[in-house]
Amino acid sequence: MSYLESLRVFVRVVELGSITAGGRDLRLSPAVASNRIKDLENRFEVRLLNRTTRKLTTTEIGRAFYDHARRVIETLDEAEALVSSFSGKPQGVIRLTAPLGLGRRLIAPLIPAFCAENPGIEFRLRLSDRNVNIVEDAIDLAFFLGEPADSALKWRKIADCPRVLVAAPSYLAAAGIPGEPDDLSGHNCLLLRYPRSPEYYWTLTTAAGPRKMMVSGRFDTDDGDVLRGWALEGHGIANRPLYEVEAELADGRLVRVLPDHPPPDAQFGCLTPHRRLQDPKVRMFIDYAVRKLRPLF
Repeated sequence: MSYLESLRVFVRVVELGSITAGGRDLRLSPAVASNRIKDLENRFEVRLLNRTTRKLTTTEIGRAFYDHARRVIETLDEAEALVSSFSGKPQGVIRLTAPLGLGRRLIAPLIPAFCAENPGIEFRLRLSDRNVNIVEDAIDLAFFLGEPADSALKWRKIADCPRVLVAAPSYLAAAGIPGEPDDLSGHNCLLLRYPRSPEYYWTLTTAAGPRKMMVSGRFDTDDGDVLRGWALEGHGIANRPLYEVEAELADGRLVRVLPDHPPPDAQFGCLTPHRRLQDPKVRMFIDYAVRKLRPLF
C-alpha cells in the first residue's frame, strides 16, 4: 500500500475514532488498518495515536499530523475531481447518508441504476435518523428532510415534502378523533426522539399561521419506520412524511388526523461540503437524484 493510501487510513481512523471503523470504511481488516498506522509511526519515529482497550485518541503530534494529512487528502481529491471533469469518466467512492425511511425508499433504489451507467463509481451509503456531522464524518453528500441550518454546507433543494398526522382507525375508535390541535394533549403521540431532536413539539398549520404544539406520548424512538409500525398497530398518532404512509392511507390502514391542520411541508434536498471544486461524480449523482425524485413529490 502506498504512503498516500496509509494517509487515507490514518485520516479515516481519526475521524471515526476507531481502527476497526476506519478500516471497515476503507474495506480493510482491522489488522491491515493497524499495520498502516504503524507504518506511518515507524516512518516518522513518533507515536501518532494513543491506544487503549476502550479508547483511541491522537497524540499532540498526531493531531497536528492529522490536520495536515487531511488537507493533503482533500487537495488530492480535488485534483482527481479536476481530471475527472475533463476525462468525462468520473471514478471513485461517493460517501452519502440519508434518514432511514427516506434512504430505504428513495435513495437506495437509485444507486444500482446509476452505477450501471457509471461503472467507475462506488457507493458507501449510511442510513440514520440521527444528525450526522458531514464534515467530521467525511460525508460527500447528505440527503436531508427538514430545515437546513448549517451555512457552512451547500444546500440544493429537490422538492417540498408534505407531512401528515396519521393513526390507525382502531386507535381513533378507542381514543377518540382530535377535532382541534389542542386535542392532541389527550393523545399518545408517537415521537421521533434522539439527542438534539426537534420533535419535543409538532408544528401545525392554523388560521393564525404555524403553531408549535407541545406533544407527549408513552413511546418514542430514533427510527421513523418504527413510528410508522406503531401507528399501524394502533398505538397512537404519528407525524410522518406523506410519501412514507401514502399506500397505507390509500388502503385505509391509516387515516389522516387533523387534516385541516397539517404540519407544514418539509424541505427535501441534499447537503454537500463547501469545496472550491465540487467532485464531478457527486454533482452527477445529485443531478440524477433530482431528475428521478422530483416527480415523486
